[in-house]
Amino acid sequence: MNDDPLHSIPHDARPARAPALRAMSARRLAAPFAGAALAFACATAFAQANATASASAQQDAAPATASPSNDAAAEVGKLSVEQQVRWLQRAQKSGALVKMSDAQLTALFQAFDPLVVPALIQLGPSGYPSYEFVLSRWERLNGKWPGKPAHMLVKLEREPLRIYAKWLPDGEHAGEEVIYDASKRTDQMYGHLGGVLGVMPMWTALDGSLARSQSNHKITDLGTEFIVNKFMTDAKKYAEVGAPYKPQVEVKTLGGVRVVALTYVSPAGKPQFYAKKQTLGLDLRRPYFRTVEAYDNDGQIFEKIVIESITPKTFETEAFDPKNPDYKF
Repeated sequence: MNDDPLHSIPHDARPARAPALRAMSARRLAAPFAGAALAFACATAFAQANATASASAQQDAAPATASPSNDAAAEVGKLSVEQQVRWLQRAQKSGALVKMSDAQLTALFQAFDPLVVPALIQLGPSGYPSYEFVLSRWERLNGKWPGKPAHMLVKLEREPLRIYAKWLPDGEHAGEEVIYDASKRTDQMYGHLGGVLGVMPMWTALDGSLARSQSNHKITDLGTEFIVNKFMTDAKKYAEVGAPYKPQVEVKTLGGVRVVALTYVSPAGKPQFYAKKQTLGLDLRRPYFRTVEAYDNDGQIFEKIVIESITPKTFETEAFDPKNPDYKF
């Protein structure tokens, strides 16, 4: 499976920037990185610097290229946090990370200041104005872990939020379809079950019993933005309680997707944090996460997500219309 379908992004599908978070106190905490301010204040400064593209910023910037043949870990270790973020942005965009070996990537991300990944994610983009993606999703429901994942094709458009989701034949809940259109009904979705019982589509609440029987999430939680928002929310909580925020670093290939897997162990676990332990797989070309593995307070996995492919697209109105002849409503 192609690890990165985003080699060419249409002009009209350029990424939307992630919404700005409130600036936090930009203070350095004592080792071992006791919480950190997570670069919220400096993220705003980065965005302003990028917008103005001043000559002084260019002179102070990190090296313009990032080659896998270089000792990247040693190189970034000499840079400031701001320069490390710019270095990582360039390495993603140029494809340099993709060319690195697992060992090189591991050493590189171990060398980064723990502020770097949150700052990178904060600067975004965390998604696209409209895009289509395929994901596999495992969720523990009523204490049971599924034998196979839900395999889904999703079309998503923002502003207003519109979603079409189809459960593919080789996964759980095969044949189901759902449409959500915030311009029509903000609190309901239209859908049908799979199999022979799927002939009667109906309106149902986003968090109603039917929805909850399929997932712990609302249909509106689908997409890269939800994963990013959960990460940033927890990041602020780490800073607030002064907890260490340096992750364990690995390189994994999940469902054909190669990612830098960053494992964070929260100080208090659920419900204060999204999970007691969470492994997030950073895309090698884009500043968002492609994979999630989340564990509860007892160390039991309760969720796993692999976004197998992401393709920016501009959709016609019929993409979110139940009367679309390609759908089975």
